[in-house]
Amino acid sequence: MSTPHTLLPVPTLESAFDVTVELGPIEDHHSTSAGSRRVVPILGGQISGAVDAEILAGGADWQLIRPDGTIEIDSRYTARTASGDHLLLHARGLRTGPPEVLDRLRRGEDVDPREYVFRTTVQIETAATHLADLQRSLFVAAAQRQAKAVRYRAYRVD
Repeated sequence: MSTPHTLLPVPTLESAFDVTVELGPIEDHHSTSAGSRRVVPILGGQISGAVDAEILAGGADWQLIRPDGTIEIDSRYTARTASGDHLLLHARGLRTGPPEVLDRLRRGEDVDPREYVFRTTVQIETAATHLADLQRSLFVAAAQRQAKAVRYRAYRVD
């Protein structure tokens, strides 16, 4: 039996771009009224794929650590293409897993990304009309935390 919900299209994913974000030292802001807060400076990096760009220093990842160790990710940073076009990226998501795996990540160890969940949504804003399609798309990403970087592959949601 069909319902109005079964008529909705099932979203598909298309690989769009890869990102490497270089990170500075974690700034621990301790417990605030919202929870345990950390800010991780973004020092640079690269985007390649549907758009090629250099990530500029100056962004940050504002993290909120939940009591169970899950980290809420809220990153904002900018990038510039070779032709000088700017992109503003906003990634929001979660990093979670077994406590022993989260401890290894906290110590800066390389951990197989299949041992934990690190997923974000990514939205892009730009003034470049030839890149406007990026603004009309929603991206989801699978990510990996390394000692001094985050790597993720973003997929366009159809």
